[in-house]
Parts: sequence; structure tokens; C-alpha cells
Amino acid sequence: MNELKGKINYTVSCVSEFACRFNLTAKDAFYYLYEHKGIEFLKKNYDIEHTLSIDKAVDDLILVCRNNGGQY
Repeated sequence: MNELKGKINYTVSCVSEFACRFNLTAKDAFYYLYEHKGIEFLKKNYDIEHTLSIDKAVDDLILVCRNNGGQY
């Protein structure tokens, strides 16, 4: 799998797990993460984040989003 596909698949997995944790649709989770800089965080930190468990990555997304005005 090329690097771009890996990044896309990882991002989709993180968004999906975030949605499950907060009982959101994938679309709503993506918009929330995008608005509160979670997607940007995943893009910038892919090299580190993808080595962690998805649960840890979601925990990191929660912190990033809270630091950028998010409520989850």
C-alpha cells in the first residue's frame, strides 16, 4: 500500500473510532474533527500517531480538539 492510501485509511479509522466513542455519525465526527483541528493533527503527526493504538490516537484527538474549543 502506498503512503497516501495508508494515511487515508488511518484517518478514516480514527474518525470512525472517534464517532463510535461519542455515538456520532462518521460525517458528524469528521466535521467536528476538522473544525477543531483534529484532522490537521492527524495529517501533521501521522508518522508518530499511526504507531500507537487507535484508542490512544482517539485520546490524542480529544485533547487536541478540546484545546481548540471542542466539547467532546
